[in-house]
Amino acid sequence: MNTAANALTVEHEHTQAVAAPLPASETAAIFQIIERAARDHTVDIDKMKELMAMHKAMRADNAELDFDRAMAAAQEEMQPVRADANNPQTRSKYASYAALDTAIRPIYTKYGFSVSFDTADGAPESCVRIVAKVAHSGGHRERPHLDMPADGKGAKGGDVMTKTHATGAAVQYGRRYLLGMIFNLAVSKDDDGNGASAQPSGPIDKDQLKALQDLIQESGAEIELFCERWRIEALPELSQAKFKEAFGSLSRWHEQNKRGQ
Repeated sequence: MNTAANALTVEHEHTQAVAAPLPASETAAIFQIIERAARDHTVDIDKMKELMAMHKAMRADNAELDFDRAMAAAQEEMQPVRADANNPQTRSKYASYAALDTAIRPIYTKYGFSVSFDTADGAPESCVRIVAKVAHSGGHRERPHLDMPADGKGAKGGDVMTKTHATGAAVQYGRRYLLGMIFNLAVSKDDDGNGASAQPSGPIDKDQLKALQDLIQESGAEIELFCERWRIEALPELSQAKFKEAFGSLSRWHEQNKRGQ
């Protein structure tokens, strides 16, 4: 963990919905309209273009509604995922990507979702941008992304891994964080095997993350010390349950520093 993590950002790029293939009957009907319009010199082509654009927009809106309904139904079935791995540096437990994938893939695919990951340009220096493609069978898709530090430095600023290793680790972390955020997953850290009695907390959302990043930057706080204090590997891991306490504590520290200047 290092100060490069201040560049950590989460952004959702809501791409325009790409409608699913038209039913054969509807496709044939549209082609017939276009064919007739091409033979009829009295048809207003500009008006035809407007109507086609309107039709496309309506299909995109319907696809987005289908996406939202399916997401709600999938999340309703998803249960907290038990933490199955330990981080000795932060002395905390977390759910590995394998645990998340095993728990939720059968659910999200049942509701027509697919999830894939890639990297993209645009990340801050010494970071790698991991992009998720969340596609639904109805045609709508979204591409949230996350910028992860990949400089290979540890909490004290020393080199702890090669750049190649650091990039691989950043991608692995980014995939896990994104998957949890896409489906708003909660992680259960109970040790007695009774998941129903645990007090799981989902990760903070993108607005909370942005507010926390702004406060850290404004206050001049060291992000690695903040993460160590709250026993997390990176800011997106902070739970909803701890957000208010953590944000309030940092705000009070910032105010005290300002009064002392």
